[in-house]
Amino acid sequence: MWFVFALLTTVIWGLADLFYKKGADTNDKYSHLKISVIVGLIMGIHAIFTIITGNINYDFKNIIIYLPVSAMYILSMSIGYFGLKYLELSIASPVQNSSGAITCILCYIVLGQKINLLSTIAVSLVCIGVIALGIIEKSLEGNIECNRKYQVGFFAFLMPVLYSVFDALGTFFDVYYLDDFNTTPLVNVSEDTLEVVANTSYELTFLIIAIILFVYIKFVKKQDFKPLLQGNKVIAGILETVGQFFYVFAMSGNGIIAAPMIASYCIVSILLSRIFLKEKLTKLQYTAIIIAILGIVLMGLSDGLSGSV
Repeated sequence: MWFVFALLTTVIWGLADLFYKKGADTNDKYSHLKISVIVGLIMGIHAIFTIITGNINYDFKNIIIYLPVSAMYILSMSIGYFGLKYLELSIASPVQNSSGAITCILCYIVLGQKINLLSTIAVSLVCIGVIALGIIEKSLEGNIECNRKYQVGFFAFLMPVLYSVFDALGTFFDVYYLDDFNTTPLVNVSEDTLEVVANTSYELTFLIIAIILFVYIKFVKKQDFKPLLQGNKVIAGILETVGQFFYVFAMSGNGIIAAPMIASYCIVSILLSRIFLKEKLTKLQYTAIIIAILGIVLMGLSDGLSGSV
């Protein structure tokens, strides 16, 4: 069953990227915040359902304890939503998925952890691909016909780069929180509930942020905002949450194979963007994307192989 869960996660997160892009509106300056509200509300509903039915004996102190990790993830996602308003999904998705390379570099520099040859090659490929994309974006800026929905620009390119940085910091912090249930700062957890408690804390934090943002958009900025009527955004939020649910089971079943498979879901995003959004890139852009994706896949394989030793 793990393969089915991994396949579902890969497809669902690829679909989520598509609907995130479709829900991004360049004519609405608050579009990215509205997506954050909807995703936070849906994740909050899932967290409450988990607390009621999951028998995890959740301690709400964990919301504060886990806040450094939650903040990095939420910030990264909100930045990613902003970038999708102005950048092709074909570019944004693989760049965002390069966060694993940044995490690897952080573990090497800060924690002094050793990395094997395959990981070194993988990180190098990701860095080369992302840097090449940045150079290409800068060279194309101002030289093509402007389309606000899919405009290409170096500033827009920085958004998924920032996403990957903050997402990597969240993953890096998670090493401290989730490495061992005996040493984690999270309270009232066991070996079986550690990951669920952490995820629930993240989702509850997202819910709180969503409520604050809703009040800000609706009552401070006086914007017309009815979350249930935001079709593409709601679908994206549901897919994001469902994908996270399947992800846990895929990784617990056979993480060695599931990790690289899921990490490459950006391939699904690129295919869907080409089919449904009619996005077209240059040969150089596709070459850089392929290099980055190859690095992402190799990174997942390296992580899985090292875990099997």
